[in-house]
Amino acid sequence: MDLLRFVTAGSVDDGKSTLIGRLLYDTKTIFEDQLEAIEQTSRDRGEDYVNLALLTDGLKAEREQGITIDVAYRYFATPKRKFILADAPGHIQYTRNMVTGASNVNLAIILIDARHGVVEQTKRHTFIASLLGINHIVVAINKMDLVGYSEEIYEKIRNDYSDFTSKIDLPDISYLPISALKGDNIVSHSANMPWFHGPTMLYQLENVNLGSDHNFVDSRFAVQYVVRPMSDEYHDYRGYGGRVSGGIFKTGDEVMALPSGFVSKIKSINSFANNPEDKGIAFPPMSCTMELENDIDISRGDMIVKVNNQPEIGQDIDMMICWMHDKPLNPNTKYTIRHTTKEARCIVKEVLYKVDINTLHRIPNDAKIGLNDIGRIRIRTTSPLFYDSYKKNKTTGSIILVDEENNNTVGAGMIL
Repeated sequence: MDLLRFVTAGSVDDGKSTLIGRLLYDTKTIFEDQLEAIEQTSRDRGEDYVNLALLTDGLKAEREQGITIDVAYRYFATPKRKFILADAPGHIQYTRNMVTGASNVNLAIILIDARHGVVEQTKRHTFIASLLGINHIVVAINKMDLVGYSEEIYEKIRNDYSDFTSKIDLPDISYLPISALKGDNIVSHSANMPWFHGPTMLYQLENVNLGSDHNFVDSRFAVQYVVRPMSDEYHDYRGYGGRVSGGIFKTGDEVMALPSGFVSKIKSINSFANNPEDKGIAFPPMSCTMELENDIDISRGDMIVKVNNQPEIGQDIDMMICWMHDKPLNPNTKYTIRHTTKEARCIVKEVLYKVDINTLHRIPNDAKIGLNDIGRIRIRTTSPLFYDSYKKNKTTGSIILVDEENNNTVGAGMIL
């Protein structure tokens, strides 16, 4: 079975944790002791129903306040597909946690409270989803039971959201009216909304097409570790361990090592693939060890690519940045930059503009980027990076900035 990673996002109290609890409950992937524990906790809290949000809201502060603070991950499976889901917080001060949870997913469920419609956090999370290159968006208009299952309200919210997303690049958007608390349109169709003829939530999750989410054209292999067993059996073995970020590598392919530019051929590819037919071939997102025919000085941070298909190489880089720290971005300040397996230092040369989340307009004269702000910056690194645009390759197109004083991650960037 293939694996779908997805995240739930939206404003505070839109029902994200309840939706995940409902999915786990209705797909019968909750252990009996877990169910008994949340039933008891619900009774202790004086609630006259089983609070399924407690399945993901595990922190004491989350249960006391009834909100999600940290990203919670859950795993479940159906006969068709395996799932890893991330429950992202809705509060604006935890937007950085949403960026973390959504950074490697295939699909995002954007929840909207039917009583409130499209709000600022809805727009913020949708814009972040577009920046992160999430190809599939399911807009779940929740709490339909509190608005009388009104088709008119559903259509109004759908039109408002569609007007907003017309300005950004989201290739696949679907809409779904639900009640996570009551279970309407989650696993089975709701009798309360006979006017809705689309698929249920679980059907969409099981059948969304994931085939195009990896780049199989541009071959990229960032070296993480030089493998030298130094044993009698492999006395002269020198392999390069890492993860394939893009393209397809085969034994006998002519490759180039960056930054040296030396050319060699792949002598062998070793992985833990169970299928013998997969030996000698590597593709995303496989981890493997490559052995080359020639002894080339290659170390961590270098990249192996095809001779006729090379990434961009440069030190002056433009990117969109999501700022994740209380201390605002300071131009002309030095940061540590981490990109694939390479670490260097950089300086922010210029803040080109900040984005107004509500209108998506650029604010060119505002150079102050603070916590949860999104903007475009230009940096210069101490050594060249081997990169692609984020739209082309998520792995080679993403970076993080680290504060050198306290080692805190302060920004997540998508290279343009």
